[in-house]
Amino acid sequence: MIREEGYDSVFSVVRRHQFRWSEIQKGVREVTEPLNLNPAKRPRRQDWDGELYENGSFYFAKRHLIEMGYLQGGKMAYYEMRAEHSVDIDVDIDWPIAEQRVLRYGYFGKEKFKEIKLLVCSIDGCLTNGHIYVSGDQKEIISYDVKDAIGISLLKKSGIEVRLISERACSKQTLSSLKLDCKMEVNVPDKLAVVDEWRKEMGLCWKEVAYLGNEVSDEECLKKVGLSAVPADACSTAQKAVGYICKCNGGRGALREFAEHIFLLMEKVVNSCQK
Repeated sequence: MIREEGYDSVFSVVRRHQFRWSEIQKGVREVTEPLNLNPAKRPRRQDWDGELYENGSFYFAKRHLIEMGYLQGGKMAYYEMRAEHSVDIDVDIDWPIAEQRVLRYGYFGKEKFKEIKLLVCSIDGCLTNGHIYVSGDQKEIISYDVKDAIGISLLKKSGIEVRLISERACSKQTLSSLKLDCKMEVNVPDKLAVVDEWRKEMGLCWKEVAYLGNEVSDEECLKKVGLSAVPADACSTAQKAVGYICKCNGGRGALREFAEHIFLLMEKVVNSCQK
């Protein structure tokens, strides 16, 4: 706009639909006054065009203005950013708002998001809550959330292979009784090596693999794959290695939540390709 349209300065704005009122000050102004509306003809906010506010994302100006200490001046113009791409981060509460915008509208950086073809889930602490019950006859008993089983089913219906992994010598008989119909590997000392073998077996690149883990032993896998997540109660080491932290705990819907996150990202990719 500066180079081709002759503007001296261009800055970013966002459209807000907020009715403003003057501030009441004791001894100075005892009543408030409307600043941008007529109360007698008050419109619905969604029917109102709103106003433009600087969002501080960028300021471009010609050199002579900057040397005078100005961010704006001369022949000025603005660039209007979409509301979903404009979140001010000034206080703590702004962080979760920004996070939800990213989850809702997607952000993939400079690299294109690859379609996920394989999801690997750690058994203890992700598929289950990590609790192990032992019966009187020494049989291992575990529990899982039906929501997670539905998540696995939805992933498979979408063409995503789901496989289970554990560093512990879990009872395959117990796991098979869950009837999840997933390939699994237990008593694994090196999870990255096994996931790499699965990846090569399916002819995938790392960007096409997703991983849900919760422990130190999952860290390398979480860092390597294209899309990674941990349950809300994962250890701090695992949390620092991922791009998404679920709101659900392990064995309490985290797998289903991660599945929905994957579907959302893939939907955004499809929509962006169609535009």
